[in-house]
Amino acid sequence: MIGKNMGRRLYDHPTDMEPLVPADRDGKLAQLGLEVIRRADRLRGALHPITRRGVVELVRSMNSYYSNLIEGHRTRPVDIDAALRQEFTGDAKQRGLQQLHWAHVETQRWMESAVAGLKAEEICTAEFLCGVHREFYQRLPEKLRQVEDARGRWHAVAAGELRTAPVTVGVHVAPAHEQLGKFLRRFADFYGPLVQPTPQGLVAAAAAHHRLAWIHPFLDGNGRVTRLFTQAWLQRAEAAADGLWTLARGFARRQQDYKSSLACADERRLNDFDGRGYLSERRLGEFCEFTLRTALDQLDFMRELLDLDGMQRRILSYAERRTAAAELPGGAALVLREVFLRGEIPRGEAARVIGVSPRTAQTVTRTLLREGLVLSNSAKGPLRLGFPASAAASYFPNLFPAGAE
Repeated sequence: MIGKNMGRRLYDHPTDMEPLVPADRDGKLAQLGLEVIRRADRLRGALHPITRRGVVELVRSMNSYYSNLIEGHRTRPVDIDAALRQEFTGDAKQRGLQQLHWAHVETQRWMESAVAGLKAEEICTAEFLCGVHREFYQRLPEKLRQVEDARGRWHAVAAGELRTAPVTVGVHVAPAHEQLGKFLRRFADFYGPLVQPTPQGLVAAAAAHHRLAWIHPFLDGNGRVTRLFTQAWLQRAEAAADGLWTLARGFARRQQDYKSSLACADERRLNDFDGRGYLSERRLGEFCEFTLRTALDQLDFMRELLDLDGMQRRILSYAERRTAAAELPGGAALVLREVFLRGEIPRGEAARVIGVSPRTAQTVTRTLLREGLVLSNSAKGPLRLGFPASAAASYFPNLFPAGAE
């Protein structure tokens, strides 16, 4: 809500957002952070490196799907595929959803490249956060760069610029816009040195997720920027498993708990035993625990999903089912399995894999290429596995919600 503070206090000094990390006296949060690091390291080794790159592309798209879903925007995977090919529907509402998805995916792609060239602490700066916001909003058409205030008036959202009006989020009154520079400098000074591949660094990442949402630096887009920022932190803290998992799926699947936990961490100090800051240390600790347990749940989900034997069985089952329905030529399943296990195969090897003539093998590979089930960078280049929306639900059950297709 813009331009209205409901008579509640506006935060105007950075000390108002203390504490910035919970005390963790019993070490429970650090133990959870350590387990996130361990499981992310195990997940990183899943799949052949070439196949893994394809899965990372799918996970990036999944991250956008769930981050947008949290904001109330549901897009079908088939429309997502089309958007990534720059094929937008004629339906205005659906096209808008496609544009939001495409902008998010491209922003994350830009962000991952940018993060790789930055010092770890720089991802906490206002410059980086504004950059993420700018990359997202400059990719949207004008009609999607607007937000409505409490009186029904529309305001333009300036890409990459801090808000210049007071806002409320539920019952939370965000810090005074005139003081955002001070809040963000304190945010960067405190959290920057904590972007490390340590258990305490992962606890700090969870705390920073809340505190950035609490600052609410932009007129709109704060949720998406905050979740992308946390993804950037995981990347620099070597806990992103090269992009094979995303917190957004876990947050979206427990959306009410996520939003409730965020709101609870907005609360002021509960009593004299609740830390020494203005805000509740206990509630911040609860949010950190929720976030870290959500991370572990998603790491376990992806590790099970990417199990080599399980993946191989699902790929074969999908191809054999479509072959039986005369939708794919015979031998397609064998080519897909070989490409999955080896990462890529020379195009000419398809005939040997299937046990047919080169001419027949060309028919098989042409069909697989047309369907996006295999990909190649050139007309004669090697074949690698593709992950089109038509196959995603079979290859990766529960990656998207039931009925999302």
